[in-house]
Amino acid sequence: MKFLHLSDLHIGKHVNGFNMAECQRHALAQVLAMITEHKVNALVLAGDIYDKTSPSEEAVELFDWFITQVTELGVPCLGIPGNHDSAERIAYANQLLAKQGLHLPPVFAGDVTHLTLEDEHGPVTFWLLPFLRPVDVRRFFPEAEIGNDYTAAIRTVLEACPLSPDQRNVLVAHQFVTAGGSSPERADDEISLGGVDNVDASAFDAFDYVALGHVHRPQRIGRDTVRYAGSLLKYNISEARFAKSATLVTLGEKHPDDEAGACVTFQQLPLTPLRDLRQIKGPLAELISDQVAYAANNQDYIYAVLTDETTQIDALARIRQVYPNVMAIDYDNTRTQRTLGDTAPLKPSQDIDPQALFAEFFYSQAGKDLTDDQRSLATKLLTEALEEAGKTS
Repeated sequence: MKFLHLSDLHIGKHVNGFNMAECQRHALAQVLAMITEHKVNALVLAGDIYDKTSPSEEAVELFDWFITQVTELGVPCLGIPGNHDSAERIAYANQLLAKQGLHLPPVFAGDVTHLTLEDEHGPVTFWLLPFLRPVDVRRFFPEAEIGNDYTAAIRTVLEACPLSPDQRNVLVAHQFVTAGGSSPERADDEISLGGVDNVDASAFDAFDYVALGHVHRPQRIGRDTVRYAGSLLKYNISEARFAKSATLVTLGEKHPDDEAGACVTFQQLPLTPLRDLRQIKGPLAELISDQVAYAANNQDYIYAVLTDETTQIDALARIRQVYPNVMAIDYDNTRTQRTLGDTAPLKPSQDIDPQALFAEFFYSQAGKDLTDDQRSLATKLLTEALEEAGKTS
């Protein structure tokens, strides 16, 4: 069986004021071509289908166009809501849509929706786990010791799933997943992910493949068959160095003594953007020279870094004559380097722990460490703040 793993479509997203709908349609058309070319048996969408919990009419129409094309190809689509989606909106008419080949879970009520497909090697069960917080889980498992622990919450939910270990099991999830304390690589606008909301990959040990969403760079977490697909497009300049792709997963035969994932192979199928998002750097005169003006790819989304020692008059307008889709400009020269050296704010580590950061702040203000009770209270408040931020993001 072959299935295509996608995530973080963020349909309806605007980047620096630019509507990404045309570029999203272009990328989704490539996905449709992949389904046909590779004779894909199923499409998996691992959350953040939309960019907002209340998507625009344009965003809904674009997703409707895409999913209609998928189902007309006779390929079932299995999706889940991410933290940017409204679980209630994603669940709307899910039983009716399932008859057309679009399988979306109801709002979480303690059980994980699953769907079984068949191939020449037998059944494959897909488990559709929506984005969850401990508060979403505790009321359905009052006897479990969950507290504010995301790993404990997800582990509790998954241990209640009636898996058949001799069959192939695929989990679709949208969480911030770490492996033994090691975090995935993230873009600059994703630095806030993680900390108290991480889920350890060991919670997924029973599954042959884990199709993850939430982090925008394609990568493995812990083992090769626990993977982030990455986002559909580059949505931040720090993603400029990340190639975008869809993950083609092939499930072979599973033998009785196989370890989880032994039956899985995969490959990354590149997605070519209609307009790339990239950075250009140099003196203004060089960047807008005739040679550059007639170069290819001048329709790309551009972040321009000017190395001129003096501020250039009408720099943005002049660059836009060559690159109409310039998103922002900045300077990198002796003055900015000296200023940066003088002020030099500490850059957050990608593995920063909000609890540890608060503990350091408390010590700097009070001159003593947090007590156990204070640390527990801080953890509780941080978790509640993250949960509330997730509801409004």
